[in-house]
Amino acid sequence: MTGRTEILFPLFGALEGLDGIGPKTAKLFKGLGVETPRDLLFVLPHSGIDRRLRASVRDVVPPEVATVEVEVGNHLPPRQKGRPYRVLVRDAQQEFQLVFFHARGDYLQKLLPSGQRRLVSGRVETFDGVYQMAHPDHVLRADEAATLPLWEPVYPLTAGVTQRMVQRAMADALARAPALAEWIDPAQKARMGWPDWADALRAAHAPASGADLAPSAAPRQRLAYDELFAHQLTLAIARATARKQAGVATRGDGRLVRKVLDSLPYAPTGAQKRSIDEIAADMGSEARMNRLLQGDVGAGKTLVAMAALLIAVEAGGQGALMAPTEILARQHLEALAPLAASAGVRVELLTGRDKGRERARKLADLAGGMIDILIGTHALFQRDVAFRDLRLAVIDEQHRFGVAQRMALGEKGAAVDVLVMTATPIPRSLALAQYGDMDLSLLDEKPPGRQPVVTSLASTERLDEVVEHLRRAVSEGRQAYWVCPLVEESETVSLTAAQARFDYLRARLGEAVGLVHGQLLPADKDAAMARFVAGETRVLVATTVIEVGVNVPNATIMVIERAESFGLAQLHQLRGRVGRGSGASTCLLLYDPPLGETAARRLKLMRDTEDGFRISDEDLAIRGAGDVIGTAQSGLPRFRLADVERQTSLMQIAQSDARKLLHDDPSLQSPRGQAARVLLWLMEQDKAIRLMRIG
Repeated sequence: MTGRTEILFPLFGALEGLDGIGPKTAKLFKGLGVETPRDLLFVLPHSGIDRRLRASVRDVVPPEVATVEVEVGNHLPPRQKGRPYRVLVRDAQQEFQLVFFHARGDYLQKLLPSGQRRLVSGRVETFDGVYQMAHPDHVLRADEAATLPLWEPVYPLTAGVTQRMVQRAMADALARAPALAEWIDPAQKARMGWPDWADALRAAHAPASGADLAPSAAPRQRLAYDELFAHQLTLAIARATARKQAGVATRGDGRLVRKVLDSLPYAPTGAQKRSIDEIAADMGSEARMNRLLQGDVGAGKTLVAMAALLIAVEAGGQGALMAPTEILARQHLEALAPLAASAGVRVELLTGRDKGRERARKLADLAGGMIDILIGTHALFQRDVAFRDLRLAVIDEQHRFGVAQRMALGEKGAAVDVLVMTATPIPRSLALAQYGDMDLSLLDEKPPGRQPVVTSLASTERLDEVVEHLRRAVSEGRQAYWVCPLVEESETVSLTAAQARFDYLRARLGEAVGLVHGQLLPADKDAAMARFVAGETRVLVATTVIEVGVNVPNATIMVIERAESFGLAQLHQLRGRVGRGSGASTCLLLYDPPLGETAARRLKLMRDTEDGFRISDEDLAIRGAGDVIGTAQSGLPRFRLADVERQTSLMQIAQSDARKLLHDDPSLQSPRGQAARVLLWLMEQDKAIRLMRIG
């Protein structure tokens, strides 16, 4: 099976062969993301128009579409230029006017001859009690009535493309859709009452009512499932291929992990213990580990990661921890250093700032096996970085790295186990879409001793009160973050906003106020952070550069200005910067009144819950999938037929079904397996097919 299977050829030809589409129109269709008949078939109608025949325009409540049979009366051409052309018509109960702008009289005389009967369908409105229909969508003779669908599908459009063009081309594309062998598990298909693929496609393009447009309508659900199943099958093939690559069994004896756990002032949570066990089991097997460790802000991922790294060291190997920024890498070093000291292992940091002799020394120690655990930024990927025996790569804040980078780090060792950590609670459906090739460990408990953060809302009109509160807190020795809104127009504008707020607070609170923002040089940024960590700065004014990972246990106050301009996930991450010590913490969301409905809903949710998973599900409901993880950099697939927000359960079924099919038929050679290969081609998952060949 070298190329695309022949049965699909008609769907992957040029668009130009379709009814009504020439070279010029084909270019316009690109605006809809449509380049082949297959793409066109996957553009489903988003609404519909009821075209059933009515006795009179009086049967609808204007403005609404009506289809009525009329007798054509007099034509009233415009008396002066720029006025509309009117045609009087009468249905069974009501006389009304058809109105045309910029129309040619001779054309309208032919279309609507006086004294004859015609079927007209269009939007009815009333002006001064007079019914009228401007530019009817359809004007038909009685013998053509059957060509009008009772319920007409309405498609999304792009510049230059009309409904009529889409409908003509669609009818032709549907005629080319072949009957394909079934790839869905027969029991599953029967249970859901799903039609065959080609029938589902035809039904989805011929809705009979609004109910047929819902994601839950059987034909639409089936098509969405096909797309999710193809995607999950691709991930399952990637997972199986990765597992086939011989791993190295990394089994520790537990001595180092025990030393670290014994040195802690508290016992790990049940979730932490469970995750450590899952990771140890994966590392101890012959297959390569590919696991996602997902935990809310402050759930204790660092301890789990350290335990995993120590298992690698116990087995005689090395571990690496990669973070997206230098600030974060340094913080990991600070967090892990005391744990490493209690276990007696050597931890080093490697960033782009290491130069010359210092860098050469670290690289030599790494290659010689003297460094047990290396922490760094993506500098760890560089060619000259060689480990003596890298067993485990831990990647922090995964959503900043795509699948390709995951693989690149994995290639640094013979068969490196990969553990990915994310503090961004991702809704279950998106986690499956994005990380379906990985196994999941979940940290859903807070470590003991963490106090809840009290969140409250205040309008910017009360700014003076807020600053007065802050002055008292600072005089009691507390520290605070003051986060300024990121102004969209440009970095400079948001910088001005932060600078202005810094000047204002400095005038009120004195020298204890510091400033950190994205335009600072890395060294200056680090220095500003260091002053805050040391307690020299009491109030740190910042743009969102502090969103990820900064750890200052003494900081117990978080003020977020113009909180309504932030997304839920961002607000949750920012709030997670306080409440890291044993003191009670507060988060104040300052907003500019009046608040819109969505913004109010977001801020109230923040006030009511600290549960990141509940927040992420709500975020998904408000904003949609593309925004939640920022599709551009997240590697989240763009689905055409499936709605990830509303079809979560389908995604879960698709994942277990895909894994089961591969388990029963690893090379997809059975009749159902062969059908699944056709589905992969149909959904343009060629990568999966290549992996099948390698595998």
